[in-house]
Amino acid sequence: MQPLYLLLGGALLIAVIVDIIWTTLWVDGGSGPLSRRLTTWTWRGLRTASRDHERVLSTAGPLILVLTLVMWIGVLWLGWTLLFAGGNVALVSTRTGQPADWSGRLWYVAYTMFTDGNGDYTPTSGVWEITSSFTTATGMAFVTLGVSYVLTVLGAVSEKRSFANSVTGLGERSESFVRTGWTDEEFEGLDLPLETLAEQLSLLADQHKAYPILHYYHSEQASRSSAVAVPIYDEAITLFRYAVEEENQPNPTIIETGRSATDSYLDTLETAFIEPADEPPPPPELDRLREEDIPTVDDGKFADALADLRERRRKLLGVVRADAWVWPPVDE
Repeated sequence: MQPLYLLLGGALLIAVIVDIIWTTLWVDGGSGPLSRRLTTWTWRGLRTASRDHERVLSTAGPLILVLTLVMWIGVLWLGWTLLFAGGNVALVSTRTGQPADWSGRLWYVAYTMFTDGNGDYTPTSGVWEITSSFTTATGMAFVTLGVSYVLTVLGAVSEKRSFANSVTGLGERSESFVRTGWTDEEFEGLDLPLETLAEQLSLLADQHKAYPILHYYHSEQASRSSAVAVPIYDEAITLFRYAVEEENQPNPTIIETGRSATDSYLDTLETAFIEPADEPPPPPELDRLREEDIPTVDDGKFADALADLRERRRKLLGVVRADAWVWPPVDE
């Protein structure tokens, strides 16, 4: 009996099983402890090694996803191997009758996890037969969970890029977004797009909370990046709410719904270790609105409103910088 191997194997199995269930099934839990650290270290390593090269960073999401699956399978494999090594003679060769060595244990666990065995080795007692059954069960169950997780994440990636395209299609700066719906006298036709974007962003926030890996799916183009689109959208909401004269503002209910959707998104940043910037971004330029004859408040009143939103705007800038972009994201 090797108690150290038993304890170490059991600890690894508990850690990886908790991590898999936490990551794939706990919607409000974000990533598990192991997955969270792997994700953060991989992203930081890629940013440092590539000096924020967009093509390299665009591989971060798929790379992290693959490394997460490899980690889960590898730790399961190692944990069960150590557990079988903890017995006096847990496995013997069906050909020679000799106890399994390390390569034999690794081989046995691998084919037991994925194919329910091929007969090269056999357990020596009922306890190890039951252990082998659990090995097969965890292998098949958690591989299935892993595949489902991948498919869910890839679907969410498509939805986040769709949201980004919808926002930047209306304007690649917050001021352009606001000017898009102005028709000389009022904002016409913006209610439906604003309401739709709020619904999309609420869904995106839920997805980011459940799967923080989404924060690390970097797009090569700013126009397809949700890390750029969310600040554009929220700054546009700020302009509608605080820069445009009250009698000319869009439906206030839709504005508040959009603000609430951004709040939900910003609440997900902690799970991805995204910190607010040290300072707020540059303020939107009201002169860009005045060029289109949009009635605006005076600069002092707008500056006071931005001062109250300082913490919120620091978080938005943190989102942009965490995804290796700059503010304002795109010049026109």
